[in-house]
Amino acid sequence: MTVAKNGDAVKVHYTGKLTNGEQFDSSIGREPLGFIVGAGQMIKGFDAALPGMGLGEKKTINIPAVDAYGERSTEAIIEFDKANIPEDMKLEVGLPLTLQNQHGQPVPVIITEIKETVIVLDANHFLAGKDLVFDIELVEIEG
Repeated sequence: MTVAKNGDAVKVHYTGKLTNGEQFDSSIGREPLGFIVGAGQMIKGFDAALPGMGLGEKKTINIPAVDAYGERSTEAIIEFDKANIPEDMKLEVGLPLTLQNQHGQPVPVIITEIKETVIVLDANHFLAGKDLVFDIELVEIEG
């Protein structure tokens, strides 16, 4: 039987859920997800589940937050001066925005609080601090 190993290009179907069963993503009904096993393209716990998995095999994996999107970081909470926001922009808690980091790359944030002179933004990934469960089916291996 053909099994996946580090360096293989693979394609998987997956469904990602929180530990309470709430689904946050799935490839079902779409093209399978392709990546190189062990190349760091996936979250650590997902990547680690593939070596030794056989073609056509299905499994459910539990990934602790530290091996998924990491723990929530207080350093990712940013106070942003309201003077730098267009006056006509309607601000509300929960509104997603996109900032740019020092390299010009987009950084998605969520408004978590609106104060008198600043807004508080959370740049943590929305799954940071959460343990995840994935149902995976290995559908293709290219050695």
